[in-house]
Amino acid sequence: MIALAASLLFVLIWSTGFIVARGTVPHGAPELILSVRLTLTALLLGMIALGARQRVPTGRRLLLHLLAGAMLHGVYLTVSWWAVYHGMPAGIMSLLGALQPLMVAVASVLLLGERLLRRAWAGLAIAIAGVTCVLLPAIERSGAGGIPLIPVIAGLIAVIGMTAGTLVQRGSIAGDGIWVSGAMQNAGGALIAIATVLTIGEMRWDGAPLLWLGLGWSVLGLSAGGLSLLIWLVRTQGPTRMSMLLLLVPPLAAVEAWLLFGERLGPIQLIGFALALVGVLLGRSQGKRETVNEPA
Repeated sequence: MIALAASLLFVLIWSTGFIVARGTVPHGAPELILSVRLTLTALLLGMIALGARQRVPTGRRLLLHLLAGAMLHGVYLTVSWWAVYHGMPAGIMSLLGALQPLMVAVASVLLLGERLLRRAWAGLAIAIAGVTCVLLPAIERSGAGGIPLIPVIAGLIAVIGMTAGTLVQRGSIAGDGIWVSGAMQNAGGALIAIATVLTIGEMRWDGAPLLWLGLGWSVLGLSAGGLSLLIWLVRTQGPTRMSMLLLLVPPLAAVEAWLLFGERLGPIQLIGFALALVGVLLGRSQGKRETVNEPA
């Protein structure tokens, strides 16, 4: 019951990411917003970990935490936001993000020795088809043929970064406390975001109330809450089962955009939402058959 509640809460929180991006980017440079967000989250979780007296990792474990954060938070968020800001339609970026569970599943089989039954692969395929249906109207409106090559490459790099960060979570660092893990990994992500600001980023920040509101939710909800849940789900359910939850994010984000911004939600998108849900339920129903690696 706790696992189900955590899964539902994670999907709900994570789906607000595109909504926050849409509301805040007009008021601040994406790299700068992410730098502030990840730094504040690292400080917040660090204070919680200190109060909980969780042991701070050192040596190789510390480096692995920073690497996981650099990939999962830094590369994925910074590069995907940059791609959208420089011409990649958000719908197509979401569709690329839907490939992440497939990448995780393949990498888990090849690198971690996990075994997925045909039912799990079928569920993954059905869910990806559903996500495609949900995003199809946005892709058609965007004119996919006119997307610049560099943002496309950046989008793929972002998804690969998230896949790598997810897999690192299952290594020797899986035994460390959630709060201290989140602090170290957000710090790793902040280093990537800050480096991006200093090299190719902008210093645009108009201080609008919507910007501060979005930043507050990003720190408390998306980073502190959502990313902590992500770490917990990877450790308790495995990277493949957790990643399948991400397939429900684009459909739910489409519903939220319909409620908040009046974006159209047609029959094909509703069918896609149903397919994504069925696929995720089908694929995750075989999660108990995954091989779970014990922390070293």
